[in-house]
Amino acid sequence: MTSRDTANTLSKLDVGTLATWRAAGLTKRQLYTLVESGQLVKIRHGAYATSSVLARAEKDPGLRHAVDATAVMATGMHRGIVSHHSAAQLHGLRLLRQPPAGTVTLTVPPGSRTGRHAARVICHAAELPDQQVTRRYGVSVTTAARTVADIARTTTFMEGVVVADAALYERNASKSELRRVLAGCERWPGTSRARQVVDFADGLAESVLESCARVLFRDHGLPPPELQVHITGRDRTMIARVDFFWRRYGVVAETDGLLKYDSGERAIAERRRDRLLQEAGFEVVHVTWRELFGDPARVAGRIREAFRRAERLGLAR
Repeated sequence: MTSRDTANTLSKLDVGTLATWRAAGLTKRQLYTLVESGQLVKIRHGAYATSSVLARAEKDPGLRHAVDATAVMATGMHRGIVSHHSAAQLHGLRLLRQPPAGTVTLTVPPGSRTGRHAARVICHAAELPDQQVTRRYGVSVTTAARTVADIARTTTFMEGVVVADAALYERNASKSELRRVLAGCERWPGTSRARQVVDFADGLAESVLESCARVLFRDHGLPPPELQVHITGRDRTMIARVDFFWRRYGVVAETDGLLKYDSGERAIAERRRDRLLQEAGFEVVHVTWRELFGDPARVAGRIREAFRRAERLGLAR
């Protein structure tokens, strides 16, 4: 086989076992040379990927996880459909907790042995209708709606809300689709919690932090806020679009990433926006990730105090 033939073979196959590459026409010596030169890279026991697909995957996390999933399938140790957190990564859905790198989750037919059959492979046994399976990056994967339902059933309420919000925000699924999937697994463990997740989910949430904040606001008895509200001043000019707004009290809450505390133009712009909101008669509360998870009761207390200040000043609507 000439170098041109070798390049042609590599262009047709991204991931495979040594046996797969041999079947594609490469000799043992050619395989050894390709591995030594870095053109083929071992990514799992018995599975190799081309350096070209790994280079493309550096800018596409979904593709990178698809490479791992394809490698699991190629070894022949597991047969199933990519699901749960793995499916979320292929669909590009936000997750509260990322699984360990390279961990692939599959759904296999009922009666199959489940659990950690091999390193970084998790299997769930469940029924999976054809209409709840699609393809992403050439890999068979659960639909976004089924993916949300599976995660909401098998994890915490907060984790379920994060991925459900993401699916609604990205328009990968609708609430009616989510409810339709859950109706088909009525007797499965966790379905009741999953229904609560779907009822609570909101496609206006734009980040993991916003989704988590809404859950913690609820858990600490705060009334549900409006999301992504455009606030105008007394002259009706636009001031800001805010994360959370309690209209009755005229209270705004903003979830802040660490970047917002950096000095520079962004911090100056934020202070100016806060001043304009306050001049227009609104109370503003900022919430960071550390505050939200370190002392959520204190965060809820600050928001309640803003409610009380608004009432004392006669600002409550």
